[in-house]
Amino acid sequence: MLNYNEIKPGVAVLVEGEPYVCTWNNIMQKQMRRPVNQTKLRHLIRGNVIEYSFQQSDKLKEAEIETKPAVFIYERNGEWFFHDAKDKSKRFSVGEEQVGESGKFLKANTGVDTLWFEGKLFRVKLPIKVDLKVKEAPPNTRGNTAQGGSKIVVLETGAAVNAPMFINEGDVVRINTETGEYVERA
Repeated sequence: MLNYNEIKPGVAVLVEGEPYVCTWNNIMQKQMRRPVNQTKLRHLIRGNVIEYSFQQSDKLKEAEIETKPAVFIYERNGEWFFHDAKDKSKRFSVGEEQVGESGKFLKANTGVDTLWFEGKLFRVKLPIKVDLKVKEAPPNTRGNTAQGGSKIVVLETGAAVNAPMFINEGDVVRINTETGEYVERA
């Protein structure tokens, strides 16, 4: 059981039987009143965010989230196929909503973490940074490069990202999967 003041960013709790993770909190105390922990909670399965205030008398159960390693195999028609990291015969597939926007940076044999709540898979967590080969890059053009200059390149997974002018076809670049931005040349 968690006290009201133990709910901080990153802590997963059950609110009215539903799993939420705290993304922000502020413990506030007015002059003659009891302290209150104001929080913003993101639903683990649906992804919606709610604001919730916990009183001093509140006791909460921590949500049991299990992390299992898996390996990405391939994607077909919006369905993503994985196998267990230890046993290749244990295959499973998930939909677009569990993989999210960062799925466009997945290539075959990439290790990922799968997050489970009560035996149900609710999210596939990619590594924060991945190295991908540039498949298509337009030629460098002269122009306004005072702000750095950039161009759109296509990666081996088919994703298009903004990259600096010096990136050419065949280079390997490091991409941040959370923001979808170019980080550095690998």
